[in-house]
Amino acid sequence: QLQFVESGGDLVQPGGSLRLSCTASGFNLHYYKIGWFRQAPGKEREGILCLGGSGGRAYYADSVKDRFTISVDNRKNTMYLQMNSLKPEDAGVYYCGAEISSQSPKATCLRGGVKDLEVWGQGTRVTVSS
Repeated sequence: QLQFVESGGDLVQPGGSLRLSCTASGFNLHYYKIGWFRQAPGKEREGILCLGGSGGRAYYADSVKDRFTISVDNRKNTMYLQMNSLKPEDAGVYYCGAEISSQSPKATCLRGGVKDLEVWGQGTRVTVSS
């Protein structure tokens, strides 16, 4: 069974930092396109950062550039989302996702915003408020 276990969501003040993690089981992240997606209240799910599981150039949505970073530790089969300089508009439920794809990480981010990928995490809530 392919699955992710997510953790790290929390309440954080504006300007603060938070790190989310997703540990994969049943599959090897190295061979997948991976990404982080978020769904803000009342909005559609959007792909914010995506990366090849073996590394390479990441795709960043404009809204998170220079503040968020995606990374993967293949030894732990775990992916991370480091979020800095958090803003109230960053609040929402964050999901990790993965798919087998020969296309770019950007394609994974765009696709995961409108349809299901092969594997999803259960979601973790991030609240940004003072």
